[in-house]
Amino acid sequence: MASAIDLNLRQVHYFVTVVDEGHLGRAADGLYISAPALSQQIRKLEKRLGTELLDRSAHPLRPTRAGDRLLAEARVLLQSATRAVEAVQEDSARLRIGFMTASMTPQTRRLLAELRDRHPGCEIELVELAWDKQAFAVQKGIVDVSLMRPPVADPEGLRFDLLCREGRVVALPVDHPLAQRGSVALADLDGEVHVTDDEADAVWVRWWACDPRPSGRPVVYGPSVHTMSELLEVVADGNGISITGEFVPSAHVHPDVVFVPVSDVEPSSLCLCSRSGDSSPMVRAAREVVRTIGGAANDRVGS
Repeated sequence: MASAIDLNLRQVHYFVTVVDEGHLGRAADGLYISAPALSQQIRKLEKRLGTELLDRSAHPLRPTRAGDRLLAEARVLLQSATRAVEAVQEDSARLRIGFMTASMTPQTRRLLAELRDRHPGCEIELVELAWDKQAFAVQKGIVDVSLMRPPVADPEGLRFDLLCREGRVVALPVDHPLAQRGSVALADLDGEVHVTDDEADAVWVRWWACDPRPSGRPVVYGPSVHTMSELLEVVADGNGISITGEFVPSAHVHPDVVFVPVSDVEPSSLCLCSRSGDSSPMVRAAREVVRTIGGAANDRVGS
């Protein structure tokens, strides 16, 4: 009589698949093996256990009484084996997270803390990326996920899970006529020179500049910047303004720049960007933490 350690998990998986499909050919197609080879593996399992497991006279195929007894335990066995493999993989796993300093919000810090707490065996590597490389780095596998603010010109193959929403503010020089306002409207910013980024997605640049404007006034673009430090210097020198997220001031301070809320624009979405087909344990773990933090507001923003 076979013992538990004699069981071949692959053969057990084959048996469960055949029962679920009710048809040897369909099961073989799903398992990417030939029907004769699958039949042979099931026969080997039956020989090992000393009993028939399938009623081959039934259409669709169904388990025998002994097969029924095995089926329930087999599902538990396969689930346990999957968890065991994932636990080992997770213990030696690494999660590469792309970010830019402007995305380091309280929710982002909570995400990182909870990932480290829940998965202490995982090495979490933070990779700072340029504004225009957030989505690209995920698509090309340079990082596993990134923390970014859509929109993206080319979202092909990407999934965006909402971490939080944030209002938008405008960065102004301290001596600007609007600098002391409690808030401003877009109409107040018409005619102002807006900083741009000649390396970033044009869709992304226009969205942040609120282009086109409700008033119909064209947005005037000025100096091109590639980092937040460059942006603040351009604004401080009075050479342009910039609309950005309300969490940015907590990470970037300049004595000659003030941030004023913009009252009539839609909020920005800070998202966890991943490859839509990536089901690796730590990417799934990151998505789960994002769902926990986002709660009811955490709708899928794109795919």
